[in-house]
This record gives sequence, structure tokens and C-alpha cells, in this order.
Amino acid sequence: MVPAGALRERSKVMRWIVRMALPLAVFWLVLSGHVEPLFLALGGASVVLVCWVSLRADLAEQHAVTFPLALRLPRYLLWLGKEMLVSSVAVVWKVWSPRPALRPVVTATPSRDMPDLSQVVYANSITLTPGTLSLDVADDRIEVHSLDEANADTLHAGAMLRRVRQLEIYR
Repeated sequence: MVPAGALRERSKVMRWIVRMALPLAVFWLVLSGHVEPLFLALGGASVVLVCWVSLRADLAEQHAVTFPLALRLPRYLLWLGKEMLVSSVAVVWKVWSPRPALRPVVTATPSRDMPDLSQVVYANSITLTPGTLSLDVADDRIEVHSLDEANADTLHAGAMLRRVRQLEIYR
């Protein structure tokens, strides 16, 4: 006879696997576009491998790919892509101008009360945006190097932070 606690834990793990495997499988299928048996088997094997590694890394308790996140993520990625493009043009303009007015600054942007995953997404988004670089992630802030104060002011305005918070799984 299996104890009730073990059954609940096994049920919880199975729910996590389904919540993670289904979006991963759909994502793989959309990206690959292949429906041949060999490719479906390889895609299935890759999803199983990712789920197994995630379980072994004990990520089941912490994070999962959920449908609400999967629905919000494309919108965020489009916004981030636009920000990267605008920042790229601004950085090229500043660097290639006859009199570059670069005044590097190191500042901290708040990241209080954010889950670890949201902090990582925020720090990586800062780094992906040209002209800024995340240097350190602490519990309540992210230290950022910026090519000039205008980039730092843009971060302090909080648009990126608000967008990352909209992605948070646990809301």
C-alpha cells in the first residue's frame, strides 16, 4: 500500500509534467513544422528529456511553463525586440557620431518582491537591450551598467519592469 502523501506527491509531479510537456511539445511542433514519424519521435524524445532534466534539477517545485505565460510571452518578446532595435539604432548613433557623448554610469534598478525567474528575465532583458548590461542581481535590485544616463533613466521609468511583472506566473 502506497502512503497518501506519496500519492499526492506523485500526482503533483504528474500535473507538473503535463503542464510543462504540453506547451513544450506544441512549441516544438510550431517551430519545426515537421509531422513525419521520425521528427515527431525526436521531438517527443526531446520533450521527455527536458522534463526529466527539469525534474532532476528540482525545478518542478519552482517553475513551470504555463498556458497563461505561453500566451503572454510572444507579446513581451515582440515588445523586447522593438526595444532592442530602437536601442541598437541609438547606440550606433551615439558611438559613430563625430563627438560621442558617452558618459557611462552604473546604477541600480529595483526588483523587489519578484520571483527568481522574473528577476532572471528582467536582468537578461536589460542585458539584451544594447547600451545596458546587468552586472549583479540581488534580492531587491539589479545593478546595471549603462552607456549614458538616458538609458539608466529609461530603466528607472519602469516600462520594462512592468512588462516583466505582467509575465509573472504566480499572479
